[in-house]
Amino acid sequence: MTRLIVAAGGGGDAVAAAMLHTALYGQAESAVIFTYAWERLLVDPVAGPRGPQDFLGLEPSTPAVWFVPSGARPISPVGSTLPRLAAELPHSFALIDPRHGVEGIARQLGQIVHHLSPSSVDLLDVGGDILARGDEPTLRSPLADALALAACCRVDAPVRLLVAGPGLDGELPVGDVRSRLGRLVHSFTPEDVEPVSSVLRWHPSEATGMLAAAAFGVRGVCEVRDAGLPIELTDASPTVHAADLEQTLAHNRLARAVMATTTLEQAEAHSRAICGYSEIDYERDKASRLKAQPPAELDPRVVLAQLDRFEGEARRRGITHTTFRRLTEVLNLSGSQRQDLRRFLISSRPGQYTAPLWRLAGSCHER
Repeated sequence: MTRLIVAAGGGGDAVAAAMLHTALYGQAESAVIFTYAWERLLVDPVAGPRGPQDFLGLEPSTPAVWFVPSGARPISPVGSTLPRLAAELPHSFALIDPRHGVEGIARQLGQIVHHLSPSSVDLLDVGGDILARGDEPTLRSPLADALALAACCRVDAPVRLLVAGPGLDGELPVGDVRSRLGRLVHSFTPEDVEPVSSVLRWHPSEATGMLAAAAFGVRGVCEVRDAGLPIELTDASPTVHAADLEQTLAHNRLARAVMATTTLEQAEAHSRAICGYSEIDYERDKASRLKAQPPAELDPRVVLAQLDRFEGEARRRGITHTTFRRLTEVLNLSGSQRQDLRRFLISSRPGQYTAPLWRLAGSCHER
């Protein structure tokens, strides 16, 4: 029996898909997780999603579908977490290739459904930005979700839309997300998170990291992203809800607009028209800035002094936790230094490590 889970946004949604499989279907069998290699600049210095041409060692499954085994490697300079996920998790990872727009993704999804005959197909989004219209001012990265949603609505198979961690991506107000959700499907527990706990020690996803922390009982306000967005961790944070697929498509203007696209460039044009921007343009601009920025040295004394200043200011904003991605940005370090920073901080101040988050000194937390 095969379960197919489509990770709507790629990245951390793929890790959350592994958590979901454990929670809903157990560990006796593995899942096929259909996901983007869209790692953002902390992992991949090149803007946008990756396709099969960006890897060595992929395994063909159908004419349009490639699996990413543990021995696959991204071709420099691009980066990807998928081979490591394949090495550490008992699941198979199939690559969403958006170069040919929704037409291409729907073709891939149709072929994989025909090839696997899965007993269920779940479309999973962490946070809930898949429920957006497309023009909300807080929306940051709607394109991947819109493409996946549109493709799932075109496949000849029943697809269940699930949203985990309502509001944890910070893309939409929590109230807006909750108003568009259906029944409660599951509340994540520490037992659900345990199979991916080793992955969360290195994977940079903030939303899935907060989802896991909330499942462990962490409560407070977590600051994320380069902009320092505050996300509240509550009893509702580790929940998974169903949402109506067709109603979500009817509400999502961007997903409807990209339905017939045959190139990623066409999808980007729709995003600029509806959302006012393309998230890949944002990545391109940021990549150029980072390339021009001289690398900072991870000097222990400087890092701890900067950390103390940041924590003092953040506490005054009501922040109790943050992510290592946020700390990397705050301390002006590069994405390649994130793991070194994480190891240094945990060894220096182990009492503040609330896996996989960092607890600010002087803040209370539940665990």
